[in-house]
Amino acid sequence: MSSEQVRFAAEHYCAAILQPWETGAARELKRLRPDMTVLAYKCLSSVRSYEPGPVYSSGVSFAEAEAAAVALEDDDDGGGWFATRLDGARIEWERYPGHWQMKVWEPGYQRRWVENVLAEFHGSPFDGVLADNDVFDDYYGLNLPIPGAADMSVLRTALGDLVNAAGTALNSVGKILVPNIAESRRETGRWAAHAAYGGGFEEVWLGYGPEHLFDPATAEAQLPQAGGPGLSILRVPTDGNDQHPNFLYGLSAFWIFGEGRGAYSATAHDDYSRTQHAPELDWQLGPPRGRPQGRGHTWWREFEGGFAAVNFNRDGRRRRKVRIPAGMVDDAGRPAPSSCILPPQRGVLFRRRG
Repeated sequence: MSSEQVRFAAEHYCAAILQPWETGAARELKRLRPDMTVLAYKCLSSVRSYEPGPVYSSGVSFAEAEAAAVALEDDDDGGGWFATRLDGARIEWERYPGHWQMKVWEPGYQRRWVENVLAEFHGSPFDGVLADNDVFDDYYGLNLPIPGAADMSVLRTALGDLVNAAGTALNSVGKILVPNIAESRRETGRWAAHAAYGGGFEEVWLGYGPEHLFDPATAEAQLPQAGGPGLSILRVPTDGNDQHPNFLYGLSAFWIFGEGRGAYSATAHDDYSRTQHAPELDWQLGPPRGRPQGRGHTWWREFEGGFAAVNFNRDGRRRRKVRIPAGMVDDAGRPAPSSCILPPQRGVLFRRRG
C-alpha cells in the first residue's frame, strides 16, 4: 500500500484490509485515523505455495503443511493437512494457481491455524483478522466427494468450528475476527454466528457481478447483514469504474438498512488494490427519521442529514416514483426535485441543504 493510498484511505474510509505483512501501513493508518478498523488478510481454506514468507496470507504456511504431510504420511486419508482427490493428488484451486485446498476439518490443521494467527497478531498494530474463504459451495473445483469430505456440508461445519475457535482466541487478546461469510442468506443464522467475533464481510452484496445483480427476493434476504453484529463490510460488484450505477445502488441500501454503520465498498472482481471512491461515500446522513419504508421492492428512508432510496426490482418495466423530502440537494449542491422516477436496480442519495 503506497503512502498516497494510506493518506487517502485515512481520509475517506472507516475500515481497511491489508496483507498481513503491511504492518507499517497499518501503524500509519492507526496514527492518522485512530478510529479506523484495520484488518489483516488471512485465508481459512488454503495455503499458497508461491509466498516466500516469513509472513503469509494463510494461517498455515505451505512449508508447515508440507512438514505435516511428511509427519502424517501414514494417516488414513493421505496428504497430511492437504486435501486430496480420490487418486491421492493434492487439489490446486481452479483459476488460482498456487492455492492448495486444506483439510479444514482436520483438528491438527485447525489448532495450528489458530495458534499461528494468535501468535502473529497478539500485540500487532492490526485490530484483527479478515478471514477469507469461509466458503459455502464449491467455488474452486474441489469436485467432491474427496477423502474426508463427502459433500460441502463437511467443509461448512468445519469452517464454522474454525471461525469459532479463532474468533474466541483473538477476542481473548483484544482482537476481532471478520470472516468473508459466503452466501449466508442460504442458511438461517449463519451470518450472526460467524460474525459474532467482530463482524462479517459480504463480498457479493446485492449481486455476483456488475451485470448479474440479484432478484428482489435474494437481495432483500441479504439486507439484515447491514445491521451487524459487529462491523459489517459490504462490497457491491462493479466494473471497476467509480461512476458505475451499482456504486450508488449498494450505497443507498447500505444507508437504508444499515444506517451508515459498518463499511462499504464497490469494486470489480478481485480488484481490491485500488482506492475506489464516490463523493457520496463521504456523506454522513445522520440518524434516521423513522424506519425504512417500502412498497413493491422499492425502499426509502429519511435521515436527519439526508435521504436514500433504492429499487430492487430488475424488470425494466418496474420503474418506481419516489417522493423526496423538501430541503434536499444532490452531490453538486443543486436542489433535489420533489420526486424522482427510480429505474430498476438503481439507488439515489441526497443531502439535506445545510
